Amino acid sequence: MPSLKDLRLRITSVKSTRKITSAMKMVAASKLRRAQSTAEQARPYALQMERMLGALAGSLAGQSGAPKMLIGTGRDQSHLVIAVTGDRGLCGGFNSSIVRAVRQLVQSLQAEGKTLAILPVGRKGRDQLRRDFSAIMLDSFEDIGKKGGVAFTEADRVAQRVTLLFEQGAFDVCTVVYNRFQSVISQIVTRQTLIPLPVPPLDPSGPPFEFEPTEEVILAELLPRNLATQLFRALLESSASEQGARMTAMDNATRNAGDMLNKLTIKYNRSRQAQITKELIEIISGAEAL
Repeated sequence: MPSLKDLRLRITSVKSTRKITSAMKMVAASKLRRAQSTAEQARPYALQMERMLGALAGSLAGQSGAPKMLIGTGRDQSHLVIAVTGDRGLCGGFNSSIVRAVRQLVQSLQAEGKTLAILPVGRKGRDQLRRDFSAIMLDSFEDIGKKGGVAFTEADRVAQRVTLLFEQGAFDVCTVVYNRFQSVISQIVTRQTLIPLPVPPLDPSGPPFEFEPTEEVILAELLPRNLATQLFRALLESSASEQGARMTAMDNATRNAGDMLNKLTIKYNRSRQAQITKELIEIISGAEAL
């Protein structure tokens, strides 16, 4: 049975831990408001650009002069998987859910005889995936969004690396795996194909697209920007999801620390009362012996 001193030290330690988790919860809540607002504002722009380029890809399907970034290389042998995680822990299953999804995707593609490469964005994903897939791991990107939130220039830096790999013939299909923010307690693991551009089904009720100037000029400008935009959206969604997951995890940790503190306090009071009762019995017994 622990002594009273041990119980006091443990109570002090739990109180300190509760203060830390409570402070981290408030910090995450503050960052979440901005990250959620930015992610929600970026969604319509990314969706409309993807829809417009998808319609353009549908009109160019089968043409020999269409850009490969739009319609693909015509092969499905080499795959690049971009795993978007965070640089820090203490956010529940946020990072592990992405690592698990990427691991399942890579293993299923390898079972089909495909060639794989992994481009991790985030220190946690890089460290966990390196244990099993160090041979196919490319250079990683870290500290994204560290200075005041995710910036478009950071997404563009990742997009330039992906574009360079594609131009070098390193892959045929590029897929990004990230957490899409739904609510504070819910983040959805999302898998999105970036190259080739998915062709959405035609919506007859929607307005048709008219392209001016020529389609080639538009594609030369918009295809690299679309890649950066879709990656920017994924990074924003991941950032909001991380703050929501961290807020939830720290809230649960604060509650658990409070419960543990109550149990330790009760145990300490009972032990202290038993110690006092024992001392009183010894004093009374000594007095009666005299």
